[in-house]
Amino acid sequence: MTSARIVLFGATGYTGRLTAEALLARGARPVLAGRDPDRLAALAASLPVELPTAVADVDRPAGVRRLVEPGTVLISTVGPFARWGEPAVTAAIEGGGVYLDSTGEPTFIRRVFQRYGPAAAAAGASLVTAFGHDYVPGNLAAELALREAGPDAVRVDVGYFLTGDMARRASAGTRASALGMILEPMYGFRQGRIRHEYGRTRVFEVDGRRRPGLSVGASEHFALPRTHAGLREVNVYLGWLGNLTRAAAALSRATPFVAAVPGARRLTEAAADRVVRAGRRGRPPVAAGPIVTQVVAEAYDGAGRRLAGVELHGGDPYEFTAAILAWGAVTAAGPDRPGAGALGPVEAFGVAALERGCAEAGLLVV
Repeated sequence: MTSARIVLFGATGYTGRLTAEALLARGARPVLAGRDPDRLAALAASLPVELPTAVADVDRPAGVRRLVEPGTVLISTVGPFARWGEPAVTAAIEGGGVYLDSTGEPTFIRRVFQRYGPAAAAAGASLVTAFGHDYVPGNLAAELALREAGPDAVRVDVGYFLTGDMARRASAGTRASALGMILEPMYGFRQGRIRHEYGRTRVFEVDGRRRPGLSVGASEHFALPRTHAGLREVNVYLGWLGNLTRAAAALSRATPFVAAVPGARRLTEAAADRVVRAGRRGRPPVAAGPIVTQVVAEAYDGAGRRLAGVELHGGDPYEFTAAILAWGAVTAAGPDRPGAGALGPVEAFGVAALERGCAEAGLLVV
């Protein structure tokens, strides 16, 4: 059992429901929070244990703020995060709580680290963003690879790969977040600092196959250089697109010009809103077969020599996200609360504990 109060904001969404079930499996009794009281009541009634509910809407930040008191662990699965995620972050800071979220959106991740991190540190609050399939596995794999490589490592590359029918598996929230990211600037960590980046690609060797990846902004860029002072370059690649990677890279390079077109952002936001509304009416997404996750991290020295590599294998990314959020919340609600500020997964929980948590969530070092 946990000692601190856990609140799950966005509980009625797809990832929210999975997280509620994962929390129950760990013995936690979270408060289910969301904007629609009828959907909250229906969710609470469908679970094997009766849980309390609380109505809170991002359009009324004061209601979100009331969810958090000192020590509260607030999980947010309310996306797209770049549009709707900030009220939960500010609530956690003002309430002196611990914040975890399921975002994979580069713009929001950067905002949490750069805009809200200092305020959280001053208030004694903990912000652990992107604490799901995006981007816990890469942080762990990179940390293990860098430790094996030793002090000569100056660069680490991380690749995320999925095998299976993710087109059918993607939730409405994921699709809406992806639409919101189309016109947002990407970034990497190069020459010792965060830099804008568009359309960078590389090929990884995974299980004897050459798998291309497209660069993406992630939490690894902020977290890893703080635990490894000698790092000069951190690269994160998504390898979900296969043969479409080159076309996606070309589109990424055109992003600054497309974003400058009047009305372009309003169009993508309107499309994302339609996806979210359709998702609320539709059935949960189901893939035609099993989904396999493979995450690779490779450390290099200044001459470009590969010093170490680590590979993690797991299953369905949504199930992993729910399980690791539940693990993180229960851990943070106990005596091992994370420190203050915006933190990466290793900073928040330690590498040994994080590796155990990922293993319990089905992600293993191979």
